[in-house]
Amino acid sequence: MTVLIVGAGIGGLATALSLHQIGVPCRVLESVERIEPLGVGINLLPHAVRELTELGLRDALAATAIPTAELAYYSKRGQLIWSEPRGLDAGYRWPQFSIHRGELQAILHRAAVERLGPESLLTGHHLAGWEDTADGVRARFVDRRTGAELANHDGALLIAADGIHSAARALLYPGEGPPLWNGAILWRGISEAPPFLSGRSMIMAGHEFQKFVCYPISRPALDRGRAVVNWVAERKFAADHAWRREDWNRPGRPEDYQPFFADWRFDWLDVPGLIAAADRVFEYPMVDRDPLPAWTRGRVTLLGDAAHPMYPIGSNGASQAILDARVLAREIQARGATPDALLAYEEERRPATATIVLANRGNGPEQVMQLVEQRAPGGFARVEDVLSRQELEDAASGYKRIAGFDREALNARPPIVTPPAWARRRSTTVITAAPAARRTAPRPGRRGAPGRRAG
Repeated sequence: MTVLIVGAGIGGLATALSLHQIGVPCRVLESVERIEPLGVGINLLPHAVRELTELGLRDALAATAIPTAELAYYSKRGQLIWSEPRGLDAGYRWPQFSIHRGELQAILHRAAVERLGPESLLTGHHLAGWEDTADGVRARFVDRRTGAELANHDGALLIAADGIHSAARALLYPGEGPPLWNGAILWRGISEAPPFLSGRSMIMAGHEFQKFVCYPISRPALDRGRAVVNWVAERKFAADHAWRREDWNRPGRPEDYQPFFADWRFDWLDVPGLIAAADRVFEYPMVDRDPLPAWTRGRVTLLGDAAHPMYPIGSNGASQAILDARVLAREIQARGATPDALLAYEEERRPATATIVLANRGNGPEQVMQLVEQRAPGGFARVEDVLSRQELEDAASGYKRIAGFDREALNARPPIVTPPAWARRRSTTVITAAPAARRTAPRPGRRGAPGRRAG
């Protein structure tokens, strides 16, 4: 019987492609009427790129994404704290890709349409509930615009990959309430500018309470000597600060963020110039949810941001959703489309992602910037006088282990999913690059008011 997947975001589409790869029929039901290339930039870490490579998508990703060469942390004065190679440059067998989220979703969507057929992806279907049947689950859907009831869909399982405002999660945990805000506001934009540092660098500057992050996301732009740069300007306020929470899905106001970064002109990057070059800027709260005691109830489970929304620290959101999809497919392949498969998936993924959610609340590997701010707010002559080399290396390596992309372990481990021989050629058809998404400005995302965040 068909597996029902609610949500056509990154997690839902990766799940559909993974189930198709092992020969399990599935249907994707998406709440919005039209799937569009929304969002801003995200990073795909090597463990996620490995899974997309095994789905036959690496060439399409490489045609549009930047293979990130390094990650560097700087102080608010532009002084280098720590730099490390990333992806292939760090010895991984797979790259780290920086990409426009809309480009990634377009690649996944195109692959799903080509492999599953357009009839397997239905839009305008918002999950309203479900009930158990003799051998599966019957899901109810409505048209969210009109409230009209739509046809029910029967399946062996229901996989809810419907984002941080998940309808399924709200039905499983009706008393949970809205996402939790930590007091930080992110203003996000995309600007075209000259390349900086290596041309393939991802940088973070500042500290916990004021931070600037940027990285290029367009391979075609780099090939013509320019950089299409995804940037994030972040300010953290007290948790009870009276920010305009009633309307988070809106353009950012320049007076709210530009003054705080007006003097951040470094010899390697003009931050105010980069901010000013964006056509549009959108405002996002930094939110997550507490880890749940369970994702699965009978034949229903959660996946991706519906299961474990996390702060956009460490470039993990999209990557963890892709890993969810692959582990779920492996367990369905081993145990069939059964509740046992869902429980085995949850047993592996829920503790792992809960650890990342909590690590990100502690600022993840970015804590090194806050330590520099605390110990040397006026700057430093040598970073070694502020943070030991061991502290820096421990912060970087420890987070890689937590997030599942330790280089030696990743390079050595066997594939998560081994498709049956008869399905391998069919399921790994190479997908070419999707048409370019708009790179000059971010757009609000599908996940409700806050929109999509970086992974």
